[in-house]
Amino acid sequence: MDASPLPPGAGRLWLPYTQMQTASPPLRAAWTEGCRIGLADGRVLIDGIASWWTACHGYNHPHIRDAVTRQLGRMPHVMLGGLVHEPALTLAERLAALLPGDLDRVFFADSGSVAVEVAIKMALQYWLNRGVRGRTKLLAFRGGYHGDTLATMAVCDPEEGMHALFAGALPQHHIADLPHDDAGEAVLDRLLAVEGDGVAAILAEPLVQGAGGMLFHAPDVLRRLRRLADRHGLLLILDEIFTGFGRTGTMFACEAAGIVPDIVTVSKALTGGTMALSAAVARTHVFEAFLSDDPAHALMHGPTYMGNPLACAAANASLDLFRAEDRLGQVAAIADQLRAELEPCRSLPGVVDVRVLGAIGVVQMAEIADMNRLRAALVAEGVWIRPFRTILYLTPAFTITPAGLATLTSAIRTVLAAAR
Repeated sequence: MDASPLPPGAGRLWLPYTQMQTASPPLRAAWTEGCRIGLADGRVLIDGIASWWTACHGYNHPHIRDAVTRQLGRMPHVMLGGLVHEPALTLAERLAALLPGDLDRVFFADSGSVAVEVAIKMALQYWLNRGVRGRTKLLAFRGGYHGDTLATMAVCDPEEGMHALFAGALPQHHIADLPHDDAGEAVLDRLLAVEGDGVAAILAEPLVQGAGGMLFHAPDVLRRLRRLADRHGLLLILDEIFTGFGRTGTMFACEAAGIVPDIVTVSKALTGGTMALSAAVARTHVFEAFLSDDPAHALMHGPTYMGNPLACAAANASLDLFRAEDRLGQVAAIADQLRAELEPCRSLPGVVDVRVLGAIGVVQMAEIADMNRLRAALVAEGVWIRPFRTILYLTPAFTITPAGLATLTSAIRTVLAAAR
């Protein structure tokens, strides 16, 4: 039997977010170092997106690599059911110390989607453990993205997101517009006055809705969400999987608004782009709702590789680098350079917006007619940038040099200007 159509070079891989019948051949990576990706054919690309925003310290950082190597020789994995180990204990303590307020109970998972699922489960069971029935829905927002698993698909934007195909198969939640002003807050206030008894939590990405199109909002939006949650007695979950660990200019995006969510999720840059690890971190009052003589009140969830010692060692080493090196200062410098060097794109044909927040730079197009052609043109300029929907965006490693960043911004200007 003939094999199914595959783009040349894909082998038997089923690639993510890819129509396998029409996709261009994938590039074969051979090595990484710093902000560079070496291809098997000898070309070297400057990475503009840090492997989906994870490699915040650049690739192959020796401090992280050495920590993982030492841990590999000691204990690569042990179950976290009935056992604990130093890397997980240390990382939990450090995360609790870094996060604002009393976000101090850390539940590890292995991916961002699963961390959000755990946070949703925590919120639903929080009410059940308190004897409150019927709070089965969440309030989430248009433009939002929280993952690709079933529960997280249900709280993504149902129309503009990538999961509209599954609308009839997913639980129905309240999806609304973010409250950018008093009028928007009033709309949500009225919604929750009517529907609030059936809502367990409000769920949002703070400051940036990432995969929804790199949509920015002001810190005041988060303050409005905190007020609404408090007014209606709801939990507030902030999904910091993209924004956490410095990406927006503060260690966590919620710090820009001076608020403390009831549950926060983190992943992506947690291990510095080394391996999979995530966490859902809850405030004390959420955790205490699970304490009981009744075994049914426990959080019955346990990813097999949760708290993996190798991943925790990488994360602890990553946090060492945030403490020892001025990553937030680097983010501020990247933001200044992105503003200066992307702003000229505003005059190019088809560009409708240019925006920068921290180490995130976005060029918004009216449309991208041929995505494969655009991506190939960027590679021809020596950069790895992966546009999606109608945006070209940069989320480089915080350690990128000014010259490396200039290569990325110049490539965007050159490619867009050539499309005149």
